[in-house]
Amino acid sequence: MSLFFDCRFIRVDHHDGISRFSSELFRSISKTTSVTALICDKQQLKELPQGIQYLLVNDPKNALRELLLPGKLNKQGASVVFSPMQTMGSLGKRYKLILTLHDLIYYKHRKPPAFLSLPIKLAWRMFHLSFSPVRFLLNRADAVVTISETSKSLIERNRLTRRSVTVVYNASSIPVVKLSKKEPTTKNLLYMGSFMPYKNVELLIKGMENLPEFTLTLCSKIDRKRRDQLLASSSQEARSRIAFVNGMSESKYLEMLDESFALVTASKDEGFGIPVIEAMSRSIPVVLSDIKIFREVASRAGHYFDPDSPSAFALEIKSLEEIGSWQKASKTSLERARAFDWDESAEKLNLLIQSLRS
Repeated sequence: MSLFFDCRFIRVDHHDGISRFSSELFRSISKTTSVTALICDKQQLKELPQGIQYLLVNDPKNALRELLLPGKLNKQGASVVFSPMQTMGSLGKRYKLILTLHDLIYYKHRKPPAFLSLPIKLAWRMFHLSFSPVRFLLNRADAVVTISETSKSLIERNRLTRRSVTVVYNASSIPVVKLSKKEPTTKNLLYMGSFMPYKNVELLIKGMENLPEFTLTLCSKIDRKRRDQLLASSSQEARSRIAFVNGMSESKYLEMLDESFALVTASKDEGFGIPVIEAMSRSIPVVLSDIKIFREVASRAGHYFDPDSPSAFALEIKSLEEIGSWQKASKTSLERARAFDWDESAEKLNLLIQSLRS
């Protein structure tokens, strides 16, 4: 079998969700399977194991060259090709193709990632105006992968493909600690994520008025206008306990995570929730909005609240101060984190690959 893995979505500046999914899943599957990486920039090799086989091909954003990619892969003798995205060219392919649709978040919230160029942003919006383009692409594949049971149910409910859908879980790249924590070292609440409207960060800030002994640290990059907008509804006293870090290194993030009382998010919609797994892997409690994907990811380790109620958020935080509650939440978080493992995800993908060969 000649297996090709599409690594062209790996970012060379810093990982986003798909970039991390690509690099970590490739790293794990390459431990047990002979695989060739498809790259469009040799800098991407820095995020992959040393000495791997690779093929330098077109940037996936080049639509014309993407149409020619199947011909190149046919000449390479490809048996199976896996892509962590749904947009790979497939016209004329003579191999089995597995495409990935991570989630349906951008069909509800169509604002494209900020790092994309203006033409790509316009194409992005047009692509997500209707399910028709993704239905066409997924039905040209031989199998479809997604990252959660929640996304799988949405794909099936909206009839996005006639192909089988396999769940290959995301996982954390942060090392999992061996033992749960005995007590918190601070009363700092940590938020990691964007500041798009559906993330509902306003609720966290409003909830701080009911948590006078706590601080809130928001890790991601943010412009001044959005920061001022978020702080506008909070009291002066609450603002003094809220810190916008505006981006940080992975090592600093890990340090802050380990010192936190809890990871918090009030998101009203989510594709998966990698920060939730990251926190659980460090034995940190997670206090989450009560939405389906968080119920799937955190299960009984999560402390859930109504995402329309700042007081409900504050009550969940305070509940962790009850005798033994924080310690129990720390232990349960760590137990749940072990359900997400890149090697197990790679094995799930490998079973799918083998089934296509039979």
